[in-house]
Amino acid sequence: MPRFGEGLPRTQAAIAYAERTHAGQLRGDGTPFILHPLEVASLLFEAGAPDHLIAAGVMHDLIEKAGVTAAELTGRFGSQISELVRAVSDDDRIGGYGARKAALRRQVARAGDEALMLFAADKLSKLRELQRDTDRDDDGTSATPPVRELRARRLRHYQRSLALLQERLPESSLVRDLRVELQAFVRSHRSLARAV
Repeated sequence: MPRFGEGLPRTQAAIAYAERTHAGQLRGDGTPFILHPLEVASLLFEAGAPDHLIAAGVMHDLIEKAGVTAAELTGRFGSQISELVRAVSDDDRIGGYGARKAALRRQVARAGDEALMLFAADKLSKLRELQRDTDRDDDGTSATPPVRELRARRLRHYQRSLALLQERLPESSLVRDLRVELQAFVRSHRSLARAV
């Protein structure tokens, strides 16, 4: 992962804040949670995103996963970054995974190109996580039925997200990478893809 250097003051501040806020949180595989937001920020950095968008990438899970409010983000980082984070945050008042994710895709689509770019980086990072999780289970066939169903739901969401992103950001390197990696995932995990 590239080191975020000088010239990205908002990103530097966001990293420090996110590291403190996500401290002690772990992902499902036991790794520190902060690795995902840092990967999203790295993907945005590599795609040439501006400082405020990379900073939003670092903090994109703070509302959903760390209990930070949009008002707190606005107070610390301004409305531009706060709006981007809100745009890619699930509405936990919506019941059911499919309905919640459909609402999220509509929300992101209305929020503009920078939110779509952030969403693409997040989906690319999450797809890579799904790949690692599934690979640990020998193509997912040894996973329990509930785990396979959860992965199939995630895969459906990523496919629908890709359709949105290809329509709205067809020239984006992040969208291209998501498409290539999603196609490779489906080819290598046919049993999971059939469940979609």
